Parts: sequence; structure tokens; C-alpha cells
Amino acid sequence: MPGAPTRGRLLALEGIDGSGKSTQARALADALGALLTHEPGATPAGARLRELLLAPDAPPLSARTEALLMAADRAEHVARVIQPALAEGAWVVTDRFSGSTIAYQGYGRGLDLDALRALVSWAAAGVVPDLSVLVDVPVDVAAARLAAAGRGGADRLEQLGPGFASSVRDGFRAQAEAEPGRWLVVDGTVEAAALTAHIVAEVQARFGVPPAARR
Repeated sequence: MPGAPTRGRLLALEGIDGSGKSTQARALADALGALLTHEPGATPAGARLRELLLAPDAPPLSARTEALLMAADRAEHVARVIQPALAEGAWVVTDRFSGSTIAYQGYGRGLDLDALRALVSWAAAGVVPDLSVLVDVPVDVAAARLAAAGRGGADRLEQLGPGFASSVRDGFRAQAEAEPGRWLVVDGTVEAAALTAHIVAEVQARFGVPPAARR
């Protein structure tokens, strides 16, 4: 009988809105033959939570409520999408994961980081990315991209302005500096295809070629 499949890899793309991380997440998943997913909203329950969290006309939320709703979305995402895929040996690329909660609700909203880390770990059932890729861009570059795409003020968090975005960026960079073995920081101002090639090369240097990409 064949043995159980080797656990897959979880790769998270992180960054402020307008960084280009979603573009890179799609390209990386395509290159690796990986499952592409996202947060918040990748499950039916998560889609409803996303409306509460991001819709511009959603009721105001306290910072703690916002963090708890993000945690609920992640718990469902991990249970319904990520853990089953990893257990089957699939590689998973997610557009945002736990690093975003620490950056947005911790550094951005000012919630206690230790308490937030405990919440994040519990909600994710201890699942952590094998690698988090921070697509880093200056705040003014990200804002210009959002405006050019017609996304200025597209959701509730994007409406909080450059000061909030700067704090969030600081939060991502602090996480990457604290755990360089688990993070890869890349320059999001580089041309998209060249940046994808760089990320793919870094991932394969660390983890090899996923089974889906060998076919």
C-alpha cells in the first residue's frame, strides 16, 4: 500500500493594500501548481465575515471585534481549506494569513501583540506558513496604484489613510526582521514578471519543486 502523502507547504503572500501581493500570489500558485486561496472570505462563512469586516457601509467595529472576526474567518479557512489540502500533500498559496492580523490589528489598531499572537495561533490551530513573502512597497506607491486602479477607499481599512498604512507596513517589516527564517522580503516596485521569477526561485531553493510542478 502506498504511504500517506507528505504534508504540503503553506506559502503566504503579505503586504499593504496596493503592494501587488495578490498578483504575486496568483502567479506563484500558477508557477508551482499550488492551490490559491485568500483571506478574508475564502469560505461561505468567511464571505459573510468579509462583508462585516471590509464593506464601507458595514457597521462600525471596535478593534477587538475586528480582530475576533478576522480570527473567526481564519479558523474556518484553516479547517475547511488549508488543513485538508496540506494533509493531501498539496502546496497552498494564500493571499494573506496570520501576518496580516498582527500587522493590521496589532500595529495598525494598536492591540496588544502578545494577546493577538495567542489568538492568531489558536484560530489557526497552530498552523503557520512555511514561508511568508512580504511584498514591500512604500505607502505612497501603494496609494497611487490603488487610485490608478479605481480602488481609492475601496474598503473600510483602505479608507484609514496613509498613517494607518504606514503603521501596518512597519508591522510587516518588524515580523520579517524578527523571523528571517520564516519570511522573505521582496521589492514590490520591481516589474511583476521579474518579481514572480525571483519569488519562485527563492521558494524552490528552500523547499524544492512541488509534486504538481514536476508533471
